[in-house]
Amino acid sequence: MESPASQDLKKMVVERRYFTFAQPPREMILECGARLGPITLAYETLGRLNASRSNAILVCHAFSGDSHVAGYLHEEDERPGWWDNMVGPGKPIDTDRYFVICSNILGSCVGSTGPASLNPATGRPYGLSFPMVTIKDMVQAQKELVEHLGIERLMSVVGGSVGGMQVLRWCVDYPEMIVSAIPLATTIRHSAQAIAFNEVARQAIMADPKWNRGDYYDNPGPSLGLAVARMIGHVTYLSDHAMREKFGRRLHRDALSFAFEGDFQVESYLHYQGRKFVDRFDANSLLYITKAADYFDLERQGGSLLVNEGLAGVCFLVVSFSSDWLYPTYQAKALVSALKKNGSDVSFCEVEAQGGHDAFLLPSERLDGLIRGFLGRVYDEQCG
Repeated sequence: MESPASQDLKKMVVERRYFTFAQPPREMILECGARLGPITLAYETLGRLNASRSNAILVCHAFSGDSHVAGYLHEEDERPGWWDNMVGPGKPIDTDRYFVICSNILGSCVGSTGPASLNPATGRPYGLSFPMVTIKDMVQAQKELVEHLGIERLMSVVGGSVGGMQVLRWCVDYPEMIVSAIPLATTIRHSAQAIAFNEVARQAIMADPKWNRGDYYDNPGPSLGLAVARMIGHVTYLSDHAMREKFGRRLHRDALSFAFEGDFQVESYLHYQGRKFVDRFDANSLLYITKAADYFDLERQGGSLLVNEGLAGVCFLVVSFSSDWLYPTYQAKALVSALKKNGSDVSFCEVEAQGGHDAFLLPSERLDGLIRGFLGRVYDEQCG
């Protein structure tokens, strides 16, 4: 069994681990019909699995996230995991009480198999020869990891945005393995607007000559296209209020340049976010993951996949945010309505927040209280 993350008085230090499965000839069959293997998932764990193996929580990250959900990777690390305000000792997802798992999704570039990985058949990066993966495939890979860890049933699956899509796919595909679920700031299917923003981001990458139809790993990659794609994404993550409060029309320098040099602070911010993203993410992974999000649709195939007797046994906490215009509250209410048709125990809350879509990642006493209370109730009923 995996040992829990070590802790000291100053920093909670976690270790990134790797799990490889689907070795040929037993490759994983993807939703598109292709076979993929071997597959490696990067993952991290925090807390301790109890004797009955009933206190495990899987945290699913959003599209550009990774397995480093909380704590620090080493003593000198200055930046904690992406949800450190939510996960850790005494925090709403309390690692003194729960065993937390977070893995980097299939198709990503932060330790898990994706288009930047070496294709064992050629010895070169997959590039566009990497098969198209879906949210369903990502969850199937996570299931392999969960079973590898010796866990038959998850106390909860939690995630926001694309992570929330994974939460819902877990519930649809493996309801017998789920006690409770917390989908945050997510949707049951991408709207035309969301697909449109993703397509503009993809076109920004593919229009960069250095993209070279995905075969750029031996040369400088499409950094300009990737930076622009990230800038587009950031516009969708923030709300009008957040951008107004943070930037307004404040200038980046003392006077107007009367040129195309980024006069406003909001322009400088977007340029900075684009440059920073290029240093840590693979352009092809962005193409694949955004496409997987666009393909996500739990109401296709002639009916809702959420109308499912198996979901009656799963307890849900659905949370939306008032300023989220990427996945607005009406989409969360559609999810709640679909789940109630199964007789599921569903709690819903729209959190008043000005941060836009990214609000689920930001400190919030209201969200903290909701998640702490919900998980505490589930834990007491299952493990108490």
